[in-house]
Amino acid sequence: MDAPETLQKAIAYFSDPENAFKAAVEFRWPGGNVTCPRCGGSKHSFIKTRRIWFCYDCKKQFTVKVGTIFEDSPLGMDKWMIALWMLANCKNGISSYELAKVLGIRQNSAWFMLHRIREATKDDSRFKFGGEDGGPVESDETFVGPNPRKMHKSRRAKLQARDEGHKQYVAKTAVFGVPDRDLRQVRSKVIPNAKRETLQNEILNQVHRGSKVYTDAAVGYDHLRKEFVHEVVNHAKEFVNGQVHTQGLDNFWSLLKRTLRGTYVAVEPFHLDQYLSEQVFRYNNRATKDNKLTDADRFALLMSKVSGKRLTYAELTGKDCDAVSHSEAGTGQEERF
Repeated sequence: MDAPETLQKAIAYFSDPENAFKAAVEFRWPGGNVTCPRCGGSKHSFIKTRRIWFCYDCKKQFTVKVGTIFEDSPLGMDKWMIALWMLANCKNGISSYELAKVLGIRQNSAWFMLHRIREATKDDSRFKFGGEDGGPVESDETFVGPNPRKMHKSRRAKLQARDEGHKQYVAKTAVFGVPDRDLRQVRSKVIPNAKRETLQNEILNQVHRGSKVYTDAAVGYDHLRKEFVHEVVNHAKEFVNGQVHTQGLDNFWSLLKRTLRGTYVAVEPFHLDQYLSEQVFRYNNRATKDNKLTDADRFALLMSKVSGKRLTYAELTGKDCDAVSHSEAGTGQEERF
């Protein structure tokens, strides 16, 4: 397949359902070695008029969508391909309203599409940053949420009472991040709070012991020297002291908050991890001096990650998850932080 290199060429190429189908098959089964996603069998027949296969081992039919984020979606692969391309390459993301207008579908359908794609962007790697040679790693936390100064006085007072009077971080969600300077990669996740135990447990889980860890002077990072080569920059005095700084992670926070405030505007806290995965994917696969990734490369990488992942509407809205109450369930109309 001659991969399109720009959005204009991608739209022109994938607007043909046959091209979109062939591309999806090639991305999922490189070399044309089609296997049944249910039983793994390789004995099958292809029904060309319906673009489905019949497996002789499990006696069931399957399509290119089965066992992927596309499963049970009535939307054609031509629309999915464009949505994947735009989410992978729009630096500040794309809203469900904009995508719905581009594809000619309903907004809540576009919202569900985007969350399915975000499911595919999740990083499944388990190795720890820093490595055996103890490379440099930064660590920091931030808070995502509303600006208390822009709230109505009664709402602000109510939230401050609920959040134990923490005026600065009222109704905000804590987010942890750790980038590896040598790999030029970052990981980020929502955390329940920014207490010492929480922060240091995350660092122990993500960073190889003995690595150089650079943080700010927050008390939550005290005593890291027991496990790491820990150096601190005091932001009350300076932001950079030689190699001791957290500017790499601050860059990521800037991109994340610009995306949340400028594009998505309204994001539920229990969906925030999905948006973090999206931003991490784009950041880790950005074009650099050493890695000349193109839009087509990012699209191909995202397409290679769609198999083996599934997100249902019930799971997304909290109706099929014990951890989220029904009163918190999203509906496709995300509420303002």
